[in-house]
Amino acid sequence: MQRAVWQAAAVPSSGSQHPASQAASTPPPVGRLAPSTTGLLHLGHARTFLVAWWRARSTGGSLLMRLEDLDGPRCKPEFADAALRDLEWLGLDWDGPAYLQSTGLERIAAAATRLEQSASAYACVCSRADVLGAQSAPQQGVNEPRYPGTCRGRFGSLEMALLETGKAAGLRLLVPPGDVVVEDGLLGRHAFDVMAEVGDFLIAKRDGAPAYQLAVVVDDAAQGVTEVLRGDDLLASTARQQLLQLALGLPRVQCFHVSLVVDENGRRLAKREDDLSLAELRAGGTDPRAVVAWAARSAGMDCPARARAEELACFFSLSRLPGNPVVLSRSDVQALRQAR
Repeated sequence: MQRAVWQAAAVPSSGSQHPASQAASTPPPVGRLAPSTTGLLHLGHARTFLVAWWRARSTGGSLLMRLEDLDGPRCKPEFADAALRDLEWLGLDWDGPAYLQSTGLERIAAAATRLEQSASAYACVCSRADVLGAQSAPQQGVNEPRYPGTCRGRFGSLEMALLETGKAAGLRLLVPPGDVVVEDGLLGRHAFDVMAEVGDFLIAKRDGAPAYQLAVVVDDAAQGVTEVLRGDDLLASTARQQLLQLALGLPRVQCFHVSLVVDENGRRLAKREDDLSLAELRAGGTDPRAVVAWAARSAGMDCPARARAEELACFFSLSRLPGNPVVLSRSDVQALRQAR
C-alpha cells in the first residue's frame, strides 16, 4: 500500500481508478476521508472511516484524503501524521496524495469574497460574547447560539465595518427563512429551519480564517467529491452546506450519515475527552485486524474475530448499518487492548 504524501498546492484528481464496476452512463462516486488535525483518532473515528472506505471500495468509487487543519492553534502537524499512520494501520488506502486543507486558503477566501460581492453575505463585528449577550434567555445544551441578525444591513463591506467600528469583521451568510430539506442516503428526508435554529452563520471568522462550513463546501467542489459518509452528528450541518452550495452555484453532494459510537453511559466518544486512541492501541501492539472486525460487526457484517479491511469490502451494504448508536463496552475495549 502506497504511503500518502503531502500535497502542498494542487488538489488531488477526482478521477476514479475503478471504472469497470460502474456503468458507463453512471460515473463512479468520489468520496473522501477528512480527519481533522486537532487530536488523535479514536475508535469512533475508526468505525466511520472504515465504513466510508468500504462504501467507496464496494461501489468501485474513488476515495480522497483531506486533512482538515483550519481550526487555529488546535491543529498540529503531529496529529496529521498520526491520523495517516492510524488509517494505514487499519489497512485503508486512498486515491492520490493526501491534501492539506490549509494549502487551499486562497480558493476558499475567493469564494467568501464572491458571496460578499453578490450580497449573499455581510460583514459582522459581533463576538461570541456579543451573540450570547443578545439572547433573551440561555439555551441549555446548545453548542452554537442563534445569531439575531445584529449586523444585517449595517455595513457596506468588510472595510467599512472596520472603519466605522475599529473592529475586524467576519462574514455571515444571509440565510433565508423556511426549511432546508436534506435527503440523506441513510436517514431519509429531514427539514431544518436554519434561520430559526442558528440564524445567519459565519463563513469567515473575524481573524480572516474561513469557517468550517465554507471550507468544506469549497473543497468538496474543487476535489470533485460527489458523496460524503460521516457521523450523524453532522446531519444539521448538511443544511447549511446546501445553502452555501446554492449561493455559490456548486453541485449538491449526496450525504450518508451513520450512527456514532458511544460508551456504556451513552456518551459519544470525543478527542477532547481523551478517549482511547488508535495511536495508543497501535503502540500497545493491538492487532489492527481485531479493530477492523469489531467495526465490521458493528456495521452488520458477519466476520471472524480478526479480518482485513480489504477482505470485507465485497460484503458491505448500507442497508445493514444499524440506525442506533453503537455501544462500545468496557469488555470491547479490554478485548481490543489484549488482541495481539
